[in-house]
Amino acid sequence: MEWMSLVLFGVVFVILLSGYPVAFVLGGTALLFSLIGMLTGSFDTVFLEALPNRLYGIMSNEILIAVPLFVFMGVMLERSKIADNLLNTMARLFGSMRGGIAISVTLVGMLLAASTGIVGATVVTMGLLSLPTMLKRGYDPKIASGLICASGTLGQIIPPSIVLVLLGEVLSSSYQQAQLAMGNFSPDTVSVGDLFIGALIPGVLLVFLYIAYIAMVAWLVPTSMPAMPKDAHDDSVHIVEDVLVSMLPPITLIVAVLGSIIAGLATPTEAAAIGGVGAMLLAAMKKQLTLKNMRDVVYSTTRISSMVFMILIGASLFSLVFRGFGGDDLVHHLLGSLPGGVFTSVFVVMLVMFLLGFVIDFIEITFVVVPIVAPVLFKMGVSPVWLGIMIAINLQTSFLTPPFGFALFYLRGVAPPEVSTAQIYKGVAPFILIQILVLAIIAYWPALATWLPTQIS
Repeated sequence: MEWMSLVLFGVVFVILLSGYPVAFVLGGTALLFSLIGMLTGSFDTVFLEALPNRLYGIMSNEILIAVPLFVFMGVMLERSKIADNLLNTMARLFGSMRGGIAISVTLVGMLLAASTGIVGATVVTMGLLSLPTMLKRGYDPKIASGLICASGTLGQIIPPSIVLVLLGEVLSSSYQQAQLAMGNFSPDTVSVGDLFIGALIPGVLLVFLYIAYIAMVAWLVPTSMPAMPKDAHDDSVHIVEDVLVSMLPPITLIVAVLGSIIAGLATPTEAAAIGGVGAMLLAAMKKQLTLKNMRDVVYSTTRISSMVFMILIGASLFSLVFRGFGGDDLVHHLLGSLPGGVFTSVFVVMLVMFLLGFVIDFIEITFVVVPIVAPVLFKMGVSPVWLGIMIAINLQTSFLTPPFGFALFYLRGVAPPEVSTAQIYKGVAPFILIQILVLAIIAYWPALATWLPTQIS
């Protein structure tokens, strides 16, 4: 009855396409299949008896407390209008050169990614603030829209990314499970901090290649990204001063959050608490810490966090039933029998996740797919940090890929009518290729993801 596990996965996938809430699809379908299995004698109910321990583990997991804290920090920063000041001052700094506004958008997207870690908020914010300005200055709509989508998805890979927090928890559990299965009863651990550190070089590499592409296009096709006329009242001293003033608060917050994790002074949860308090202080400095904003931030945080944890509970039930039907053994057999060994197995897993990223969110992929395939890959000797970074960039790429990429929908919702959907699709194509290139580079040189964590730990 191992094939029942694949039928279970297929039914869940089909029902998800209907738009029904993910958490209830996962839990409800798993319970239905477990009932069928009990009636046919193909499912052992002892697997369901493990559910209370799973739920207690979720509730008592300190690492997962970082999720609502990082969400709170991101939503609060979105309300504090930091992006407005950053974009305006960066545009004044780079705008007088061809492609200057595009470079500004990339750098601001990087800072917002490192401040908020929320893709949707970053894409919408950048779309509302920078897209009208870029179009007004004569930018090609394809390049402008593609760049905003790409820079917005940097929140998937640049820490403190919500994706990396969730991946870190799932990969840590899967890695220990794989080690125990191989007879290692004092297994090594992988932490969220390891993923944060490992993502730094790939994240910076992505930003560098984005800017290199912008510079190349600005040089080859000057009319696609014209320079902005310099304001006569602006001089270099005032521009640099304004840039430093606008960049100092978010950079200070980033250093406080990431620096405390990297230096070993705080756990990701403690650092997230620091980030939440810091975001409130920045909002107060900008006179945005009003009762209405605070209420909206708390509401958004509660809604997003509740969704994440409900999906996690549904995914826990799904994974138990999936294993009860022998699905983990089937996946191990299927991946282990592929020609080409580890390379082919990783490639197939990445391809499946990429395709799933078109239609289901990264949270479902993290909680449903990763626990199934990660232990198998770890038994083959795959590094957990390297695999986590590869998955994060892979999901970031699927966020951009037409016709179902979530970032495209976010931008389409706020883009002016004169920007067509076809232009958005064409605009993201070069950035998809850049991200695939980075995936290939990290696959060829895993040390880009694994070297820094080994040096700092």
